Amino acid sequence: MRRVLLGLAAATLAGCTASTAPSTSSPPPASPPSSSATHRSAPAPTSRPATTPRPATSSRVTSPPPAQSSAQRVFAAMNLRERVGQLLMVDCPTSGVTGASEDAITGSHVGAVILDGTSFAGVAEIAVITRQLQGLAPKGVGLFVATDQEGGQVQRLQGPGFTRIVSGVQQGTLAPAQLQRFARGWGDELRAAGVNVNLAPVLDVVPAGFGANPPIGDLDRQYGSTPAAVTSHGLAVARGLMAAGVDPTVKHFPGLGRVHGNTDLTSGVTDTVTTPDDPYLAPFRAAVRAGVPFVMMSTAIYAQIDPGTPAAFSSRIVTGLLRGSLGFRGLVISDDLGGAAQVADFSPGERAVRFVAAGGDLVLTVDAGQAGEMTGALLARAKSDPAFRRKVDAAARRVLQEKQRSGLLG
Repeated sequence: MRRVLLGLAAATLAGCTASTAPSTSSPPPASPPSSSATHRSAPAPTSRPATTPRPATSSRVTSPPPAQSSAQRVFAAMNLRERVGQLLMVDCPTSGVTGASEDAITGSHVGAVILDGTSFAGVAEIAVITRQLQGLAPKGVGLFVATDQEGGQVQRLQGPGFTRIVSGVQQGTLAPAQLQRFARGWGDELRAAGVNVNLAPVLDVVPAGFGANPPIGDLDRQYGSTPAAVTSHGLAVARGLMAAGVDPTVKHFPGLGRVHGNTDLTSGVTDTVTTPDDPYLAPFRAAVRAGVPFVMMSTAIYAQIDPGTPAAFSSRIVTGLLRGSLGFRGLVISDDLGGAAQVADFSPGERAVRFVAAGGDLVLTVDAGQAGEMTGALLARAKSDPAFRRKVDAAARRVLQEKQRSGLLG
């Protein structure tokens, strides 16, 4: 069973930009979730005769030790190198598995991949790729397989079997209940293709009349121009995906709706207005309360919270604000740390170490060739720094716990 489904209806998606034009047609309805369940009645207890003597033993009751969960057993059996590998998500082209992707999984023990690049091949062809990827993973420890399936200009998987999803702006015009039904159908399509994580929905709020907002507003990725609208529609998408058995990822914390640069393409992108108690954090706060499994970190700088430090590298934002003030207990994933201009001044290894040191769990890179350098840096720091080793272990446990909930542990 998965965690409690999201209770509010509201917000949407991912960290990379797409290249196809948004559709103007309304999405077809998705099949409603199945609700069939079987309930068994417990047998009536039998009564012990009143004359049965009480055993002459100590009154102390010795309980058996609690059984280990699958996540605990897998974690205990892993060496440090294998635990470190669980903290990376690397790219695999939607056109097929590359040598770099294969080497990352088999050589660096990487535990997650992102299907990158727009494909028009359809569900059946993508399923071939995801089966091949899962076949590379160690027995009993499946991969998170993610993609960016927001809609509009950011929909990686298209073609036969995939609905052409309209933009976030258009999704925001639908009733939340209707949007949730559609999102359930989109999730069913992803599951059929072997995708178990969607890097969506986008919970960034672009205020009305804000002007140029390259990462979100200029691409029509937002559900609305107020925190309330983004909350209701973003959570509707997240709830629909979860009903289909796909983990949603809300992004980009603490928000990219009030910046004037795209962190993938520009360095020094800074939000000068967001504060730790900002009303524009409301969609993220609601998503955390609703039990979303993944939150993606922005790499923008937030001058009112931690000046000069990209959010993904900021313990004030990851640990203090997201995990502390908002109380998030799930997986914290980075926006792209592989090719983003915003973090180009740091080496790949340093990017990975800084993110985990800040409290992050899954380092996302769209360059699978960086897996060796990133895992090597994480391993070296963990061996030399006991406090960092504890962070690595805690992150690996969280990853494996979510994999257990997702049915990825044998």
